[in-house]
Amino acid sequence: MKKQKLILMIVLIAILLSTVVSFAGAEAKKLYIPLISKGFQHQFWLAVKAGAEKAAIDFDVTITFEGPENESMVDKQMDMLQVAIDKNPAAICFAAVDSKAAIPLLEQAKEKGIPVIGFDSGVDSDIPLSTAATDNIAAAALAADKMAELIGGAGEVAVIAHDQTSRTGIDRVKGFTDRMTEKYPNITIVATQYGGGDQLKSTDLAKAIIQGHPELKGFFGANEGSIIGVLNAVTELGMKGKLVVIGYDSGQQQIEAIRSGLEAGAITQDPIGIGYKAVEAAVKAVKGETLPKFIDTGFHWFDSTNIDDPVIAALLYK
Repeated sequence: MKKQKLILMIVLIAILLSTVVSFAGAEAKKLYIPLISKGFQHQFWLAVKAGAEKAAIDFDVTITFEGPENESMVDKQMDMLQVAIDKNPAAICFAAVDSKAAIPLLEQAKEKGIPVIGFDSGVDSDIPLSTAATDNIAAAALAADKMAELIGGAGEVAVIAHDQTSRTGIDRVKGFTDRMTEKYPNITIVATQYGGGDQLKSTDLAKAIIQGHPELKGFFGANEGSIIGVLNAVTELGMKGKLVVIGYDSGQQQIEAIRSGLEAGAITQDPIGIGYKAVEAAVKAVKGETLPKFIDTGFHWFDSTNIDDPVIAALLYK
């Protein structure tokens, strides 16, 4: 009897160990996809992360999401990208701080057979199989149209953007500037400055522009940090109601500013959609599926008239 119990116990242990090993093997086979973002200092990136995490659940993959402390830290982002490549992941999702600096590392990823998917901010290379992002040129052109409408088609305006190196920084300034040049000859852009997405630096730059151009009628902030800097400057200088302020992205401060009348309106992206579509594209790339070079995740204008519309409200991150 004791011998039978011993045999039964050994069989049960064997079954248990087999189950554990099978489970561990299944976990090991999960695709690992790191996402390297431009930063973490804005609510925008937390929304992108949320979208990526939702996709990870839906497609049963493992992801990590990281980025430098601010969007000017090119070298730190390159270190993060190198570490990700060295882990030999199934694929990499990458939002470039500098659209050119990452190319040598992306070539390294290609040589190792690691598919690369861009998100939010692409690179000047064909290596990414696809990029999930907003059409930033078209979105910024819409911001220019709204600015022209609100200032009566004539006058001086200024721009604060985050950088001259990322695809988003380049395209948003281009979209806004080109539309003004092509369509509104009586509007002059008197200054375009770059604050690195840093609210304090953008505040100082905006204050200097406002004080240096007493006839200024409007101000466009090209990302969350830039527009918050503009809003700070307008408030500190007592210019509420005297300048038309248009932003990009959303976040709690912009939402409150639009409700209060401090900000006329803004372009909202779909950050959750950007994160989700990037991971989805990475999974498809690993499976060998053909991807479009650009996945347009959409944008909308929002102001006090539609901020509570369910379609818009779903895209506003707080």
